Amino acid sequence: MAEILTVLTTTSTQEQAKELAAAAIERRLAACVQLNGPVTSVYRWEGAVQTDPEWQVLFKTSAARYDALEAYLSEAHPYDVPEIIATPVVRGSAAYLEWVAEETRPAPQP
Repeated sequence: MAEILTVLTTTSTQEQAKELAAAAIERRLAACVQLNGPVTSVYRWEGAVQTDPEWQVLFKTSAARYDALEAYLSEAHPYDVPEIIATPVVRGSAAYLEWVAEETRPAPQP
C-alpha cells in the first residue's frame, strides 16, 4: 500500500485556502483537501509577536506526490514563508488510503 501523508498549510483568507485546495485537486496533488477556520495563529515574525486569523488547509496525498505538492504550495502560496508540514498517516481504512493513492496518481499523458 502507498504511503499516505497529510500536509498542512495556513492562509490569511478563506478565498486563498479555496484556491490552493482547488488547484491541488485539479493537478492531482491531493485527493481531498479540508478547510478549517478561521483559527487564531500566534507567532513571531520579523522580531514581533503577531496574532492573526488564518484558515488551515489540510491536504491528503501520497508520499510520491509530496515533492510536487510542496513545490506547488511554495510557488502559489501568498506568504513569504508558508507553513508546509507533512505528517505520515500511520493507520487508516484500507479503502480510503487506496482511494487517496489512486486520486493522486498523475493523469496519463495523451
